[in-house]
Amino acid sequence: MYVRRLEKRAPAALGEDIGAHKSVLAKLRKRQPLTQDEFQYASELVADARSPLAYAIPAVLFSAGLFYIFGCLHELDVHGGNPSFRTFIGGFPMLGSLNMFGQFGRVARLKPRLADAVVLK
Repeated sequence: MYVRRLEKRAPAALGEDIGAHKSVLAKLRKRQPLTQDEFQYASELVADARSPLAYAIPAVLFSAGLFYIFGCLHELDVHGGNPSFRTFIGGFPMLGSLNMFGQFGRVARLKPRLADAVVLK
């Protein structure tokens, strides 16, 4: 649902530039003045990161990794054997999901700075 909603939305003009989100969020973190386009793009990024549905993506990845690990351990229990590296491959999506969760949280915490941002005309 969340991704479909993002796909239906008209893309921001600044969002088409490579590295635009990184530079806009860096300006916001450093409290530098933003242009009107940058401010709109930063508002969009913060609103997207604050959406509860955005956190469903890392939750699904974490759950899939956990399911894989428990499934492998269950198979080992039923058929016998020792855990191998294959058993813990599910940890990679789990670590990635934690990274995504942290990134969303860092962007979401920029809302107060967005309210205080200086917008150039």
